[in-house]
Amino acid sequence: MKKKTIALILAAMMSSIALTACGKPAVDTSSDLAVIKDKGKMVIGITEYQPMNYYDENGELTGFDTEFAKMACAKLGVEPVFQIIDWDTKETELKSGNIDCIWNGLTVTEDRKANMDFTEAYLTNKQCVVINSANSDTYTDIASLSSAMIQAEAGSAGETAIKSAPELASSTYTGAASQADALLALKAGNCDAIVIDYTMANASCGTGDYADLCIVKDIEMAGELYAIGFRTGSDVTPEMNTIIKGMQDDGSLRSLAEKYELTELYDATVK
Repeated sequence: MKKKTIALILAAMMSSIALTACGKPAVDTSSDLAVIKDKGKMVIGITEYQPMNYYDENGELTGFDTEFAKMACAKLGVEPVFQIIDWDTKETELKSGNIDCIWNGLTVTEDRKANMDFTEAYLTNKQCVVINSANSDTYTDIASLSSAMIQAEAGSAGETAIKSAPELASSTYTGAASQADALLALKAGNCDAIVIDYTMANASCGTGDYADLCIVKDIEMAGELYAIGFRTGSDVTPEMNTIIKGMQDDGSLRSLAEKYELTELYDATVK
């Protein structure tokens, strides 16, 4: 009887330990939301991409998505932790748990829907062709790029746009590590054209280091939508949708779009 009593006490103690750690209830590891709230932070996978996530002249990370994430995480009650990732392996980073989400001008595609959950879209975008202004008479439409050397970020919507355009089937394509690297390659004359997000091209071309670069206005690429990517089945997705809707309703998200000159793209999304 004594042995049985001791066994019951030990079982109760083990059960108590399982339910309580340092006075806190055990975390439901099947819930992304519970895990994120327990650790008090959300690890956000990004690349350097103006105007979404980039470092300013003071070396501070800023941008539309950066500020958006900070505001949303504050409403969720956690701190954002921004982690630079290889965009070509973003799905692997997310699935493995190295990051909690992808929040960096992420385009919604059917292929990506098979590997992650998307929030409601918060911004419209499109792919565009950027060239050196000196070649503006040479590259005027997509057909004129048929034998050009073209770059885009590997694994990006720009790469998909190039590979799906029949007019570019005979062009020479090279994948870049990032959209920023593609811009640098074009500036250095290592390629004839690049295909990148309009949001980045509009913020970069014709100014500063990229004063000699321009968007080819007469080349229309398919439109697309930006959303936040979470793990498949994540319970953070509906929670973030509620936060996004609240920021749309109170005008704070539109004000952020105005700050980064993205009002037109924002208004095209929120109709």
